[in-house]
Amino acid sequence: MTYRDVASRQVLIWACTAVASRMPVAMTPLALVFLVRERPGGYTLGAALAAVYVLGEIIAAPVLGLRLDPARGRRHLVVGLAGGAVGFAGLGVLAGAHPVVLGAFAFLAGAAPAATAGGQRALLTSLVPERAVPQALSAESMLMSGVWAVSPVAVAGLALAVAPRVPLLLAGALMAASIVGQLLLPAGWTNGEQEGAGKAGRAKSRVLIRAWPVYVTGAASITLLGLCELTVPALLEQRGIGVGWSGPMLAGMAVGAGLGAFLYGLRSWPGRLRARSVVLMCGMSVFVSLAALIPGAAGIAIALVLAGMLQSGALITRNLSLREALPPSALAAGYSVLYAAAGAGYAAAGSLAGGLLQWVEPSTAVLAGVQLTLVLTALGWWGEARREGSGAGSGAAVNLDVVAAPGAEGPPIAGGCDAERRL
Repeated sequence: MTYRDVASRQVLIWACTAVASRMPVAMTPLALVFLVRERPGGYTLGAALAAVYVLGEIIAAPVLGLRLDPARGRRHLVVGLAGGAVGFAGLGVLAGAHPVVLGAFAFLAGAAPAATAGGQRALLTSLVPERAVPQALSAESMLMSGVWAVSPVAVAGLALAVAPRVPLLLAGALMAASIVGQLLLPAGWTNGEQEGAGKAGRAKSRVLIRAWPVYVTGAASITLLGLCELTVPALLEQRGIGVGWSGPMLAGMAVGAGLGAFLYGLRSWPGRLRARSVVLMCGMSVFVSLAALIPGAAGIAIALVLAGMLQSGALITRNLSLREALPPSALAAGYSVLYAAAGAGYAAAGSLAGGLLQWVEPSTAVLAGVQLTLVLTALGWWGEARREGSGAGSGAAVNLDVVAAPGAEGPPIAGGCDAERRL
């Protein structure tokens, strides 16, 4: 297994399409703050618009993900990208509009393309050999780490040097451009024999619910990441360090995440996926705790980089765990639910940080977030172990492909290995 297995023209087109469609997602929260910050109460309004945007993502991702047709997913993704482009363009063009109008466009920008990440990830894994799926997911994680490292710098530079509306106009243009790339990719990620109506849709919902431990652990990793991003400025101020260092430190964390994803894909790792996830989450928690306790800037920066390295590995194990828990025709929906869970985790981190920072020191708030993360990680591990122990792969809820295609060859899917082989 090497990264050469994922090097192809189709994967290159996919990468360009993914960057164009996800860069707007990474840019939006900060771009919304810059868009309205010069209005009375601008920062509060910006935070509210960002919350509406994230709410749109959280609500729409599972709903639209369930409707994705694996055989003809491209048309669903194109429609979602077009809606997102309209939402971003509306925010940029109507920058001075009433807050309710801006909120409507922010919700549309978040909701319309909410299932795109899940559909694109399912499509990526169908473009590479089965043996190269971990490398493909690692490459995706590296790509997204770069996107998240570059986007805040791009937003701040464009908003301050050109105009506050420019980042959102750029976001709309990028999302519109991603439609072209999506049209150059295959129409779907299955052969069209796995999807049926009615009964299959109900089976898909049941099998997605059974994968809840994966969503819990995925949300836990994002909760801790969000807590770092939201509390680092306050933590640096507590330590007497210039708040301006928060940007480079968080960029270093993103770079660390990209490096961690690369290292994860270099080899196969021992142990069950759930065990790897727990080890990575506990390691990440240790380094985040050290960042909260170390007094010096250099030590905090190193701890954040190491935390980022482990966090990307934890997210990759969650994606691989979904492949074990779900049949192929439910993977895109599962990835979309995981995306929604990650958004919910980030929102929870914001609420937790905002509440705790009014009463305790930033370092104490970070340590409280670490404890919450460890509780969620333990809950997710227990759920996965319980599901495996009770034969989670059995029953109608897991035999989705068999329900949808009664004449399909092969044995019923029983979770892990069979699901991976049949992708």
